[in-house]
Amino acid sequence: MTDNIQAGPAKAIILSAGQGRRLLPLTENTPKCLLPVFGTPVIAWQIDALLQAGIEEVIVIAGFQVAKVESLLTERYARYPRIRTLFNPFYEVADNLASCWIARYEMTEDFLLLNGDTLFDAGLLSRVFATEKVPITLCVDFKKAYDEDDMKVQLDAEGWVQHVSKVLTAEQTDAESIGLIYFREQGVSLFRHAVEQALRDPAKLKSWYLTIIDMLAQQRVVNSCSVQGYNWCEIDFIDDLRRTETLFALQGSTLKDASKLASTVHSNVLPTSI
Repeated sequence: MTDNIQAGPAKAIILSAGQGRRLLPLTENTPKCLLPVFGTPVIAWQIDALLQAGIEEVIVIAGFQVAKVESLLTERYARYPRIRTLFNPFYEVADNLASCWIARYEMTEDFLLLNGDTLFDAGLLSRVFATEKVPITLCVDFKKAYDEDDMKVQLDAEGWVQHVSKVLTAEQTDAESIGLIYFREQGVSLFRHAVEQALRDPAKLKSWYLTIIDMLAQQRVVNSCSVQGYNWCEIDFIDDLRRTETLFALQGSTLKDASKLASTVHSNVLPTSI
């Protein structure tokens, strides 16, 4: 554990079951979480950041091409037996709320929940761990305008989350979720119970887990943590891969030679027509 990062949870759950169809053809046979950024798979960037923060128990919820994910984790993290996968067999017919349901029995203590396509500065976690102890902490960032694909967040004057939804109006929107949530104490059981109850309704299979956060926000148990000033990127489209390369180009300890990798990524990974 690094000395400059405050003690956080002992466990993280990463939601990486999907294929990432908006990144086709790159994800035709490779899950989004294994796409390389400077030669390192997305999931490895996330796990390496978690290890740097002292979190050595990491559960990856995998689905599409699960064997490839398992192989990567076995080879790269052989010294960390608590880094493992759980298989979500519903990945083709459900959204990420179902992945949370698969992981519900792992929700027994404080934990981080991460989207499998969010890269972030390792130092961002120190900011999250230093927040006021509340049941649920939603990491947010701010920008001048939000598009229809952003998971938008409405806050009250004290930073408590009021709503989380992609369909919030511009007038309702104060921030966007970056896909990283910290559950502590009561928040762990509140979220687990809400997930269990939601999946009793078959219609909720197509729901995002943030619909649960939106519901729990009505109980004033979800606070926000601004990560403004830290690099992060959600990888949904091919252009996001390019933006990620720019944002993370200076993290030299985890990168190979930048000029060589830039050539490799653009010639071998990204279609030349883009």
